[in-house]
Amino acid sequence: MTTNLPKPGDAINGGQALVRALELEGVEVVFGLPGGATLPIYDPILESSMRHILVRHEQGAGHMAQGYAHATGRPGVALVTSGPGATNIVTPLCDAYIDSIPMVCITGQVPYGAIGTDAFQECDTTGITMAVTKHNFLVTEAADLPRIVHEAFHIATTGRPGPVLIDVPKDIVDENNPRSAMQWYEATDADMELPGYNPSGEGDRTAIMAAAELITAAVRPVLYVGGGILKARAAESLRELAELTGIPVVTTLMARGAFPDSHELCLGMPGMHGNYTAVTAMQNADLLVSLGARFDDRVTGKLDGFAPGAKVVHVDIDQAELGKVRAVDVGIRGDCRLVIDSLIECIGELGGADAQSDRGAWRSQLSGWQEKYPLYYEQSEPGNLLKPQYVIEQLRDLNPADTIVASGVGQHQMYASNFWKFDHPYTWINSGGLGTMGFSIPAAIGAQVGMPDRRVWAVDGDGCFQMTAQELVTAAVERIPVKVALLNNGYLGMVRQWQELFYDERFSGVELGADVPNYVQWAEAMGCVGIRVDSPEEVGPAIAKANEINDRPVVVEFRTDPGENVFPMVPAGRTNSDVVVHPSQRGE
Repeated sequence: MTTNLPKPGDAINGGQALVRALELEGVEVVFGLPGGATLPIYDPILESSMRHILVRHEQGAGHMAQGYAHATGRPGVALVTSGPGATNIVTPLCDAYIDSIPMVCITGQVPYGAIGTDAFQECDTTGITMAVTKHNFLVTEAADLPRIVHEAFHIATTGRPGPVLIDVPKDIVDENNPRSAMQWYEATDADMELPGYNPSGEGDRTAIMAAAELITAAVRPVLYVGGGILKARAAESLRELAELTGIPVVTTLMARGAFPDSHELCLGMPGMHGNYTAVTAMQNADLLVSLGARFDDRVTGKLDGFAPGAKVVHVDIDQAELGKVRAVDVGIRGDCRLVIDSLIECIGELGGADAQSDRGAWRSQLSGWQEKYPLYYEQSEPGNLLKPQYVIEQLRDLNPADTIVASGVGQHQMYASNFWKFDHPYTWINSGGLGTMGFSIPAAIGAQVGMPDRRVWAVDGDGCFQMTAQELVTAAVERIPVKVALLNNGYLGMVRQWQELFYDERFSGVELGADVPNYVQWAEAMGCVGIRVDSPEEVGPAIAKANEINDRPVVVEFRTDPGENVFPMVPAGRTNSDVVVHPSQRGE
C-alpha cells in the first residue's frame, strides 16, 4: 500500500496520524460523509491510498461498513461528523453490536475544551453509544491516536467481534493547532493498554470431552448453528463434525450458508418463520449442540416450552451467553472453530462414527416431516400479481451459486432466507438481531465494494426501499453495480400479516400503496436502470437483463401479491410445537 503521507519520524498533525494509522491497519476503503468536525481528517485523505466512498446519509455509511465486513471478514470502517452525524450512525452500531459484526466508526467531535458547553453540533457521542458498541474511545491527546486506532481494530476483530467507536475532538486533529503536532511512530508497534481484555479461544478440554460423550450417546441430536460459526471461520470444521457424527444441522437466520443447504444433513432454518422440519426437530431433540448461537427468542418461541426433553451443549466465544437464556448441561467458552476441532478429536477418542448411537429412527422421522411439510406456496394464475416465493426461486436459479444476497427486514427477508439455497458461507447478509429496515441496499453496496468480482443482489421490500434508497445514488456515482430485487406489495407486509392473523384483519398504518412512488422513474433519476415486472413470464428475462448490466446499479420492481403470507410461522407467545404450516397443508 503506497501513500504520500509523511513518513515515520516526520512531524505531523493528528489528522495525518489518524489516516496513517488506518492505512497501517490495512484499511482499503472508508465509507463516510464529512462535516466541520472532520475536515482535518478529510484533508489528508486526499493523499491517502484508501478509497473514500461518499454516502448520502450516515446510516448508509454504517450499513455499508457492515456489508463490507459480512462479505470479507475484515472490519468495515465508517467516518462521520459530530452531533447529528454521530447520532445517525447509532442504528448501524446497534445492528453490528447485536449481530457481532467487526466495525470501526470514527466520529468527529467539537474541540476538546468546548465539550460540555452545548457547542454547535455537540453531543455526548461516547455516552450515547456506550450501550451499542463493544468499546468506545474519546481521544484527548493526538499522540494517543496511533495506539487507540490499533486497539480499536484489535477489540473489534478479536473475541466476539463487534463495533468500536473512536470520538475525535476537532482540535486534536486540526492542522492549525500546535497541540496536535507529533512525532509519528508505527501504530502496529504501539503498546496497547487493554486491562482486563483477554479473549480466550481454546475451550476447556474436560468440558469438550463431556460434550463428546453426550453427542455419542444422543439418539435424537441436532446441531444448532448460529452466526458465531461464520465469525469463527468454522464452516469446514462444522461440516467435518456433522459428517463424522451424522447429526442433522439447523442454520439460524444469521448462519445461512454456514452449512450447505444441499447437504443431506441440512434441515434448513429454524425459528418463528423457519421450515417445519427444522423447528420440529429442535422441539423433539434429546440433545441440542449449540454452536455460536444465542437462543434468540425468534428461535426458541415460548421459552419454557422450547425443546423440553433436550440436554444442551452450548459453545460460544462470549462467556455471558452461556446459560443466559437456556440452562446448559455443558457450557464451553471458546472460539467455535477451535472447540469443534477439539470436539472432533474427543469424539474420535470415544470411537468416532462407529461409536455413535443408532439414529435410524430419528433420520426416518426427519425424512417423514420433510416429505409431508416442505416449504410450499401456490403459484399465481396468469394475469395475477406475482408470488414473492417464485421471484426468489427465479433469482436463485438464474444466478451463480456464490452470489451474495443482502436482505432487508420483513416478509421478503424470510422468503429469501428460506427459498434461496445457500451452499457457500458469507453469501447471506441480513440484519438479524435488530431487524433494521433499510439495511439491504447500503449493505449490498458495501459487500460489492469488498467483493468486486462477485455478483451482489439486494432483496428488498417497498417499505425498506423507501428508507435508504438514496444510497443508490452513491452506487451510481461510484459505479458499484449492485442489483436490487424490489418486492413491491404496497404494504408493510409482515405487520399486515400479523394484523390479518391476530388482529381480526384490522389493518392499521400498514398500506404504503403500490403505485406511489414510481419505482422505475425513481431508480432512473438516481442513475440506475429501472425495470418493472408484472407477470410470471417476465420474471426470468428481467433478471437476465439485470445480470447483463455491470456499469451501474439496477432496480427490478416485482409487483407481488399483497395477500401472500409467510408460512410456516410460530405465533408470538406460543411454543414451537404450535408451528402453523401453509393452509393447504392443514387441509384448509
